[in-house]
Amino acid sequence: MLSKKAKYALQALIQLAREYKQNPVLISELAQRERIPKKFLELILLDLKRHGILQSKKGKGGGYFLGKPPEAIAMGQVIRILDGPLAPLPCVSQTAYMKCQECRDEKTCSIRMVMQQVRDSTAGILDGTSLADLMQLTPKKTARKRL
Repeated sequence: MLSKKAKYALQALIQLAREYKQNPVLISELAQRERIPKKFLELILLDLKRHGILQSKKGKGGGYFLGKPPEAIAMGQVIRILDGPLAPLPCVSQTAYMKCQECRDEKTCSIRMVMQQVRDSTAGILDGTSLADLMQLTPKKTARKRL
């Protein structure tokens, strides 16, 4: 299940993608526009900044902006940063593999086989969907006021 943290991050990133190559956006503006608690959004954006998804500018005219083009930021990347591996079981994870304690033989485990298909399908969709794709799927919100 997608956490609220990852969902809020994606909402904010879509808005920042709409503003790509324009002025940075203030956290308070993003929080208000997307109805995200400001303090929670601050933590999310800092995490994304640490991973190179976002950059920030301090002072007048400051705020957050994308560190890469919207086409270069995949949903899967964002979700892994905030929620961890996409795999439903650790034995099928590509980033956090761990053998199940009760497993006798991974090669013949039917549960593992199905969960690996789930992981592969999920990763295929999420890694193949960029912020640019998400922008095309969501209606534009009212543009922010320019000062």
